[in-house]
Amino acid sequence: MREFLTSLRLPEWRPPALPPKVRYGLKLAAVGSTLIAYICGMTGFAAFALAAQDLPDPKRLWENQRPVSVQIVDRQGRDILVRGATVAPRVKIEQLPFHIPLVMLAVEDRRYFNHIGVDPEALSRAAIANFKAGGYVQGGSTLTQQLSKNVFLSPNKTLRRKAQEMMMALWLERGFTKEEILELYLSKVYFGSGAWGLEAASKRYFNKPAAELNLPETAMLAGLLKAPSAYNPVNNPEKAAIRTKVVLDILREQNIIDAEMFEASLHYPIRIHRPQSDNSAQYFVDWIWSDIERVLGGPPGQDVVVQTTLDMTAQNYAQRAVSKNLDKDRRADQAALVSLDGTGAVIAMIGGASYSENQFNRAVNAERQPGSAFKPFVYLTAMEAGMSPWDMRIDAPITLRSRIDSWSPKNFKKEYSGNILLEDAFAKSINTVAVSIAEEVGRERVVATAERFGLGPLKPLRSVSLGAQTTTPLHLTRAYLPFSNWGKMAEPYGIISISTAEGSPLYDAPAAKLTPVMELTHLAQMNRLMLHTVESGTGGRARIPGRDIGGKTGTTNDFRDAWFVGYHPDLVTGVWVGNDENAPMKRVTGGTIPAEIFHDYMDGTLQFWPKSDLMVTPDPNQISQQRIRKNRSLDTLLQTIENTLP
Repeated sequence: MREFLTSLRLPEWRPPALPPKVRYGLKLAAVGSTLIAYICGMTGFAAFALAAQDLPDPKRLWENQRPVSVQIVDRQGRDILVRGATVAPRVKIEQLPFHIPLVMLAVEDRRYFNHIGVDPEALSRAAIANFKAGGYVQGGSTLTQQLSKNVFLSPNKTLRRKAQEMMMALWLERGFTKEEILELYLSKVYFGSGAWGLEAASKRYFNKPAAELNLPETAMLAGLLKAPSAYNPVNNPEKAAIRTKVVLDILREQNIIDAEMFEASLHYPIRIHRPQSDNSAQYFVDWIWSDIERVLGGPPGQDVVVQTTLDMTAQNYAQRAVSKNLDKDRRADQAALVSLDGTGAVIAMIGGASYSENQFNRAVNAERQPGSAFKPFVYLTAMEAGMSPWDMRIDAPITLRSRIDSWSPKNFKKEYSGNILLEDAFAKSINTVAVSIAEEVGRERVVATAERFGLGPLKPLRSVSLGAQTTTPLHLTRAYLPFSNWGKMAEPYGIISISTAEGSPLYDAPAAKLTPVMELTHLAQMNRLMLHTVESGTGGRARIPGRDIGGKTGTTNDFRDAWFVGYHPDLVTGVWVGNDENAPMKRVTGGTIPAEIFHDYMDGTLQFWPKSDLMVTPDPNQISQQRIRKNRSLDTLLQTIENTLP
């Protein structure tokens, strides 16, 4: 049966053989009086003539009268998505199977070859039907009128616009052949989902050129023309199927297809193409859209191609990592992920669990408490104040008192270790030690450090060291960028270049501005702390064998937010997990789901990333042992020389 439909060729439907000018004159003479009467009854002849004064030039018919096309591609030129119109080549009737124009005309204008642009018979039939129904139930517009309206005129249902539509239709029929007008119509009519023209619609819905459309697929597209949104097969498959059957019924009634063709088409399994970029990349495109309009000085006025920083391979890894690890049984409904390279370019961005369900971009707009993911800026302040990873502090209950009240922060497990190295306190995310060293160096200095890294503005509150003030995943990930980028800060960006559809440049992103924000000595100390967190601390699930991975976990009160922000040289990634309503999760910490998402994403992405090592301050004990071994080797060498001497 499928082979039968694929090879289907219907009888050719051709216009009468009379010369076009003779045919036009005869038809004009036959319907002229009726047409004039209709127009006069509707608006009056004077109004009709007045409406013609500002009609557009029919010679502009092939100009771009559709919404502009904005093609979004990734850093390697791979398609992400198209906004606006989907660009497609002009339809040529002679390259289409016979059944396509037959189906379209049967549905839209079955008397197409028997009128001169306006059909008095159809108008009269529609007027009678509307009168009997007591309202609008049927239209009498011809295909040529629809073309005039769609290309040149506004959709306003006014008498003036209707008069202009009819005059434009008459002029089009005078200046173009029926075949040319049909080509124009099929090339420009809107089929929904941003697809303008038959070729674009065929690729959008069936992922094939229009020349390969079979009868059932053509019937579905013809059915769309009545109401593209209502009968969209992607969003409303049931309504689309019902409408397709209506079209097949019309074809059967007009004897265009027989009963066998009808039944075969009715039961043919139409496969709708669903683009894979439906979800995650949309968040990123929404984020860069304002930048597109800013650099162009407003909304795009012509078809453009926007090359972005996004890497679709990395983006797909990010999408899969989020989908795989989000656990609704643990009441973890939402997630966000941002990944930046050393220049600040956004490599991947996930703004939520599903773009189709919720378009709010949590990666950019969700203000949440970072919890212990803020501690690197506390410890960096301590390193800059002269402390080292091997300094000892006491992990014990602590109380901060003011004139008004007192505050006693507790550790996650409500346990205390006594004397502990700073690097171990950091790796185990000990709250008491972080609060103690913030008080020791001064909260104002901690705030200044965090703001130097792009966080804030912040207040030097007692809880500042535990990340009690809000930030977004994008801002927090940017703040970690200097740890992966030799101490240099960069601003996140998403656009590499913008050009016309023909390739003419419109915008090129300036070279990234890298600003040093920390000394290499302190960078090496912080890298040691964060490597230790992944190797031996709370970030163990983020560990990737064979790669230097540093990072920090974060968990807020009642498990409302869970974070992991980590990095490899020149690639930093932040992950947040939580709920939009700020509801508690079921014991989800930064070291569980966020670290797992980070691991799965980075493990895939780093396959295509250069392998390099983080700069780390060596352990003093290791230095001492190296010196001992070096001295022993020297002693052995000297003894050997002495023994060999005469």
